[in-house]
Amino acid sequence: MSDSPLEEMEAHEHAEHAEHAAEENNPLISQVTLTIAVMAVIAAIGASLETTEGDKTIVAKNEAVLQQNRATDVWNEYEAKSLKKNLYTIAVDQGGPKTAAYAKIVAQNTADQKDLQGKAKGFEAARDKSGEAAEVHERRHGRLTIASTLLHMAIAIATLAIILKRRWPWFTALILTAAGLGLGAWAYL
Repeated sequence: MSDSPLEEMEAHEHAEHAEHAAEENNPLISQVTLTIAVMAVIAAIGASLETTEGDKTIVAKNEAVLQQNRATDVWNEYEAKSLKKNLYTIAVDQGGPKTAAYAKIVAQNTADQKDLQGKAKGFEAARDKSGEAAEVHERRHGRLTIASTLLHMAIAIATLAIILKRRWPWFTALILTAAGLGLGAWAYL
C-alpha cells in the first residue's frame, strides 16, 4: 500500500509500461521490466523505513522534552526545599524553644534535597539518552529520504529504457539503485 495517491499513480503508470513491454518480445524490455518491479519493491521498503525513522525521531524528541519537564519539576521542588531549609536554619541560629524541632526540619530538607537531586539527574540522563536516540533516528531518516529519492529516480529512468529501447537508461537506473541501496544501508551503520 502506498503512502500517497501520486505514488499509486506512478506505480500504475509503471505497470502499464510493463504490460506494453510484455506484449513485445524484446529481451531488454523484459529485463528492464523485471528490474523496475524489483526497484519498486526496494523503494517501497525504503519509504516505509524512512517513515518509521521519522516517527521514531518525533517520539524520541517528545520523550526528551517530557524528561526535561520532569527534571525541571524536581529541580523546582529541590529549590523549594532549599528555601525552607535556609529559613529554618535562620530560625535555628536565632535559638528558642523550637530550635530542636527546626533543626530536625533542616536535616529532613537536606536529606530530601539529596534525594531530589538524584531524581532530577536521573531525569536529565533519560532526557540525554532520548535526545541521542532522536539524533540517530533523524540522521537515518535523512539518509533514507535521499536513498528513497534515488530509487524513485531509478524507476523513472529505467522506464525510459523501455520507451527509448536503449540500454543506457537501464544502466543509469541500476547505478542509482546501487547508490540508493548503499545509502539506505549506511543509514543503519
